[in-house]
Amino acid sequence: MQYQPTLESVSQHPVPTWFHNAKLGIFIHWGLYSVPAWAPNSGDLGEVIESGNWADWFTVNAYAEWYANTYRIPGSPTQQHHFATYGHGHAYRDFVGPFNEGAEQWDPGSWADLFKEVGARYVVLTTKHHDGFLLWPSRTPNPYLEGYHARRDLCGELAQAVRGRGLTMAYYYSGGVDWTFTPQVIRSRMDLRAACPQSPEYVAYADAHWRELVDRYETAILWNDIGWPRHHNTNQLFADYYNAMPDGLVNNRFGQIFDSSGASLLAPVHHDFTTPEYQQYDSIQEKKWESCRGIGASFGYNRQEGVDQYLSAEALIHSFIDIVSKNGNLLINVGPTADGRIPPMQAERLRSLGAWLADNGEAIFDSRPWRTAEGSTDGGVDVRFTTRDGDLYAILMDSPGSREFTINGLVAAPNARATVLADGTEAALNQTEQGLAFRTDSPLDGAPAHALRISPAPEPAAS
Repeated sequence: MQYQPTLESVSQHPVPTWFHNAKLGIFIHWGLYSVPAWAPNSGDLGEVIESGNWADWFTVNAYAEWYANTYRIPGSPTQQHHFATYGHGHAYRDFVGPFNEGAEQWDPGSWADLFKEVGARYVVLTTKHHDGFLLWPSRTPNPYLEGYHARRDLCGELAQAVRGRGLTMAYYYSGGVDWTFTPQVIRSRMDLRAACPQSPEYVAYADAHWRELVDRYETAILWNDIGWPRHHNTNQLFADYYNAMPDGLVNNRFGQIFDSSGASLLAPVHHDFTTPEYQQYDSIQEKKWESCRGIGASFGYNRQEGVDQYLSAEALIHSFIDIVSKNGNLLINVGPTADGRIPPMQAERLRSLGAWLADNGEAIFDSRPWRTAEGSTDGGVDVRFTTRDGDLYAILMDSPGSREFTINGLVAAPNARATVLADGTEAALNQTEQGLAFRTDSPLDGAPAHALRISPAPEPAAS
């Protein structure tokens, strides 16, 4: 199909199969903010969104990647830290030299090896965050700050390493905020509207960057953030992108705007998938979605964070299973240090997820949502369902506490068989009025979750 630069035309673009199948992506926030690597431990954004209490968020922002904004808010913990550590005369752009020096030590292959090991299918790198610093030597350099980019081609080198290991490469770009064009200090959600550059100069600049990321690096996703200039023809950008890369995707953040009440809205801008941040839906969504979050409360590396701020391995695995059962992907973030090292605790959490997937990935990858996402056992253990190739996968989110248990409300075919994915053993089945009873050879314990394949897929009991 040849796409035309109209909303009607680009809206016909289907979500490509690879994205439905992928389930797990790695987000990477790496930039100048990785040098100070500091933010207060004030809780994660999901808690703020749920409570609706935005009053102090930007002053005590837990996102280390927002350092360039937060250190300019008078009296903020980040400003106090900055003055105490670097002095009053140290500007944010003074981090360019230390970052480029640190990046000389970076080994992209080590990152790609880790991402492959944990089972991720795609990678999304922040090419430009709100501070405007570019992670590649662009053909369209920043007009206000000379040399305001990475010395190495971090975008290209990572793409080569990632694709060399069979993973898909994509890029993030902050289209809606760039403090080098509009140095608006953001103290509230409504400040975001004023912070979005609207000049023809910026429109041409941002458009040129996305087109360079497509033409030069063949990004698999246009992963935009915090909106886009009002007077830019996004449909032209999307049509050109889809015509060049039919299996590419566009996220929903080209259309982010904020009204006078501070509520997040979507303008009539095309998108292939939605992107809840530090949140996830509580039911199966018809439209594809992707939940993004850090392992801790920050995307960028925050040296303040420790075990109390990081997700446990069990919580990470449970969240991922729940997301997949409801038609979502998980884009889990790592925040490397300035010299390109992934912090050990972040790598450990990823490896724990990878170890679980090594045994149970059949229930996750290439799967689709079933008729319902959630269930339970007779002992009250939560269950999540996925389906693939005519089979049903039931994933118990805890140990059932016995070799015998029943998943409520399932009606199996007469010839149904059940297999424990972790060890390949067959579980005996018995249909009861309550549901489908299982008896396993050995107890299901020692793991955060336990997946069973039921062939062919049962039917849900009539309600």
